[in-house]
Amino acid sequence: MERTSAETKQRLVEAATAEFAAHGIAGARTGRIARSAGVNEALLFRYFGNKQELFELVYDRLVKQAVENVVLDAGDLPGYAGALFDFYDRHAEVLRLSIWARLERPDGAVSLAVQSSTEAKVRAIREAQSAGKVSSRLQPAELLAVIVQISLAGTAASPELSADFDREQRRRSIVLAVAAIAAP
Repeated sequence: MERTSAETKQRLVEAATAEFAAHGIAGARTGRIARSAGVNEALLFRYFGNKQELFELVYDRLVKQAVENVVLDAGDLPGYAGALFDFYDRHAEVLRLSIWARLERPDGAVSLAVQSSTEAKVRAIREAQSAGKVSSRLQPAELLAVIVQISLAGTAASPELSADFDREQRRRSIVLAVAAIAAP
């Protein structure tokens, strides 16, 4: 059965996602990506240009997936933190890719997907603060950053967790912590 270019591209993106999540940008190998996708490595370069461009595509795709699946309701920031925790729990590759991106490009530009998503969230929080629905003790961008960091507690980014970690208790703690911070 002959494969379409769309199917081949999709398999390459899926293989690249796994490769970048496991090895980072520098450690990822285009040969492994191509082998995992079952295609010739030359196709990877033809479709995606180079490894850096492929990473950007994979990363932006996952950011868009996260934004679509975890919608910020500025009137329910604790619920947003819980939903973020759930998303990271189900999609560890998103968190791993984000960590690799920051480690390997500490001064790198923020992707357009991340930038536009963050701007929209900051605007929504600012509006909720102006309406008195959310605390104004922190600037909107700082409040968003704190909420995101709290939501990461209990994920792969928290190596201090022990084997007796209770996921539901951690989720409740995250929601309660954000409720305390965001309450007007």
